Amino acid sequence: MSRAQSLLLLAAVFSGLNLVLLGALSAVWLRNYWTFRTKQVLALCSFAALLAGENLAALAFHLGMGMLYADATGPLLVATGLRGLQFVALCFLAWATLQ
Repeated sequence: MSRAQSLLLLAAVFSGLNLVLLGALSAVWLRNYWTFRTKQVLALCSFAALLAGENLAALAFHLGMGMLYADATGPLLVATGLRGLQFVALCFLAWATLQ
């Protein structure tokens, strides 16, 4: 497996993990919205839905159009790094939400 393929796979894994975390967060936030009906919780639900859409698009892109990155490890490294940073941020958000 080439370095580009490894980075594509890692980016796809991060996108998948982000979707799992967003699903768990959405479940909590939706339950809280139905209980409290506040704009802040509704905003969190909207945030999760939009970020999940972005991660679904990224996952489709990484899995379906990887040949565009075949010789461009620089942009692929950046994309993978951003997916990783998003995963870390969602882990902190999940930790704070589930406390």
